[in-house]
Amino acid sequence: MDGGAQQSSLREPPGPGNAEQEGVPGEWDGGEGPPEVKRSQPLFIHGSSRQPPEEEPRASSLPSIPNPFPELCSPSNSPILSSPALGQGPPREGISHVVKVFGEDGACRSLEASAGTTARQLCETLVRRTRALQDHSWALVEQHQHLALERCLEDHESVVEVQSSWPPGADSRFVFRKNFAKYELFKSNASLFPEVMVSSCLEANKSMAHSELIQNFLNSGSCPEVQGFLQLREAGRKVWKRFYFSLRRSGLYYSTKGTSKDPRHLQYFADLTESNIYYVTQGKKHYGTPTEFGFCIKPYKVRSGVKGLKLLCSEDEQSRSCWMAAFRLFKYGMQLYRNYQQAQARLNQPPWIGPTPLRSVSDNALVAMDFSGCTGRVIENPSEVLTVALEEAQAWRKKTTHRYSLPAACQSSPLSTAIHRTQPWFHGRISREDTQQLIGRQGLVDGVFLVRESQRNPKGFVLSLCHLQRVKHYLILPSEEEGRLYFTMDDGQTRFADLIQLVEFHQINRGILPCKLRHYCTCVAL
Repeated sequence: MDGGAQQSSLREPPGPGNAEQEGVPGEWDGGEGPPEVKRSQPLFIHGSSRQPPEEEPRASSLPSIPNPFPELCSPSNSPILSSPALGQGPPREGISHVVKVFGEDGACRSLEASAGTTARQLCETLVRRTRALQDHSWALVEQHQHLALERCLEDHESVVEVQSSWPPGADSRFVFRKNFAKYELFKSNASLFPEVMVSSCLEANKSMAHSELIQNFLNSGSCPEVQGFLQLREAGRKVWKRFYFSLRRSGLYYSTKGTSKDPRHLQYFADLTESNIYYVTQGKKHYGTPTEFGFCIKPYKVRSGVKGLKLLCSEDEQSRSCWMAAFRLFKYGMQLYRNYQQAQARLNQPPWIGPTPLRSVSDNALVAMDFSGCTGRVIENPSEVLTVALEEAQAWRKKTTHRYSLPAACQSSPLSTAIHRTQPWFHGRISREDTQQLIGRQGLVDGVFLVRESQRNPKGFVLSLCHLQRVKHYLILPSEEEGRLYFTMDDGQTRFADLIQLVEFHQINRGILPCKLRHYCTCVAL
């Protein structure tokens, strides 16, 4: 459990194939669990058992008639809007809620979560269930498919609270996937905030360099003043107009007279503290955006429909990324920086510290052994166990390097031509357009890559790499010389025995690429 995180309970509903069917208790972190529910029975989430005060009206004493003025009635006080059958109203403590999470392949998994379960806790549970590699790039994405909107939940956000804000019957859902750009603003802050978009801050702090100024803002959990041109869709119309926007400490404004910053010409636009910021995924199709770099400010009070959405559009991806990062800092402030620090602490935590839910019973009987002498002995000193483990890892690394340095066999080995199919960065026969979309969904960060089969060359492969928020494609061709098979991207100047060696080389050396390979795109099956 992360520091400062609220204790919560999270498990998967019992059903065929789950541990509960075999007598093994499921994962449940706190208190006694709810009564067991069979998959064949309808699942009903009970409301709070607390009785309302006498002065408040009871739901049973009111007629069940439609509310003609729902916008004038608070969900917490309305017996209709807070009905348990409709799933509305704020989440209540002491009861479990069913949360459905989808994978990128469309598969769905249902989990039971308490009201205090955060997005980070749910991601950690899914990482354990799918046996994925644990890192802080896993994220929970909120999607509104009918509106073509999506956003990445922050680590501290309550999943049940977000789900309770969805209108009944809407096609909104959570998606579990990678997002390498989630904390990129704390790593590549100078490139994320271009000088032209923070010129006001630079003029006010002329003695400080650009990167130093941005870092001071991030360390203090505050947002720099950002300004630039954006396309705005007028309310009730399909016309887009270009305005000069400015994000200040008091909110988001746009100028009614060119680039003037005079208070007389600044018009207040939106309250970011009472809104969520979404990416627009299919802007040209749904809203007729001038470019593909649209985003949307959706106030909390707007539950469904397009009415009330504030649609904006940037000229390029760099401008949109800057605005989105600034909005996150403006809304969450120091909480966002604490989330990043906790994620870094989890990343630096040794893997043997903390719970190991995937460890089998037979693993507990394993002991460290030393077979260097005539007879084996049990290593009882923990420090010696760690030293031996590091020495064996180093020896294995040298053995692997030596294997790559040996000449290839006279005939092409089936293993060298198919071993890459077991790697998570290999995506098989995926099109160029799908590759662009996949890398874009998982974060346009330098070094994000995948390897796929070439559509034009039946024997070739393609390395797709993101650099400067653009996806580039590099052709990998197999070649055979004197009976030896190798792979190359530079007409044979650099040769590799297989695709795994090619990827591992470019994770350490840039070679002919514009940057090293840092993060591979992967999709897990739920």
